[in-house]
Amino acid sequence: MTMSIRPRCSGMGIALCLALSVMILALNAPAQAANTGKPYLIYLSNNFAGNDWRQQMLRSAELATKNGPLAGRVELRIENTANTVEAQIASLNNIIRSRPSAILIDAGSATALDPVIKRACDAGIVVVSFDQPVTAPCAYKVAADWPWIARVTAEWLCKMLHGKGDILMDRGLAGAPNATTFVNGYEAVLKHFPGIKVVGYFNGNYAIGPEQAGVASQLAVHPKIDGVLTQGYGTGAIKAEQEAGRPVVPVTAVSYNGTAVVCAQTPGAKCILGVNPAWISAEGLRVAVEVLDHHPPATNDLPFHAPFLTTDPITSDLSPGTKFEQIDLGKNAYPNLPPGLTLPISPDWMTITAKEAAGD
Repeated sequence: MTMSIRPRCSGMGIALCLALSVMILALNAPAQAANTGKPYLIYLSNNFAGNDWRQQMLRSAELATKNGPLAGRVELRIENTANTVEAQIASLNNIIRSRPSAILIDAGSATALDPVIKRACDAGIVVVSFDQPVTAPCAYKVAADWPWIARVTAEWLCKMLHGKGDILMDRGLAGAPNATTFVNGYEAVLKHFPGIKVVGYFNGNYAIGPEQAGVASQLAVHPKIDGVLTQGYGTGAIKAEQEAGRPVVPVTAVSYNGTAVVCAQTPGAKCILGVNPAWISAEGLRVAVEVLDHHPPATNDLPFHAPFLTTDPITSDLSPGTKFEQIDLGKNAYPNLPPGLTLPISPDWMTITAKEAAGD
């Protein structure tokens, strides 16, 4: 029930009575503002914009405010900082002073931003980290479930080989946390498939050149390879096999458009692409709005599970319920768009076109 408070004007001048009325109306205004439909002011703090994924991520967040359920509900302001923790902290301090409704953060550090994030939460600002999770307890954390991605892609490869064969394993980039996560995930699954043997290792360094060189060096010493676990593009592994005159074997990779196109166009290729979609920024934005609408998720930790793209869908026994989507040229893989485009390009709760994702 809304209570209307009016000043009693008897015994006071008309001017004073009017002034008191205006003051009381002003005090009541914040309660009324919640019903005006004014969009939430939300900042996106991004510490690095120097690759295709980050650019697509920023576009995806902007597009989410223009179509789908978030259209007209968010005033989005993007703050790109230098790639240092100090620069991002300074930017966040400035953002906090502007008192937005929420802040999305693609963080430059898992721990160093925690004090400034706590400062934002203490000020009543909703904080959602995405892509690179933080450890601040008050932040909602939307991030790809990399251990799960590693396990599913390894299980897929083992099933493609019917539980028997010699494979190569990519150790990723030395020192990178995700590299260790992938190796641990691979090895956990391989314990369930004793007929699969890792006969060689290489460091793909999340780049096509090192991946191709690493696989080529292993092919030179192993006359028979049945599959390759890569943490990167996968296309480097396929090219190494082709240049060595060897059969193209099943390969795991991540969801780049160029990889999907090569897998679809290469005779005999079998691929699975683990997904960390650039539109995870839009997902973070959706979580922030739900919290502001007083519908928060049950937990602050929100591991992100997107469908895998593959030439050969399976039913996962180790991760029941996992979704797989067939690679289909023109539908979810695009020969005429940049190879660095990350797939899939759109969530199921809004529409991002391929050209919009690519920035055309």
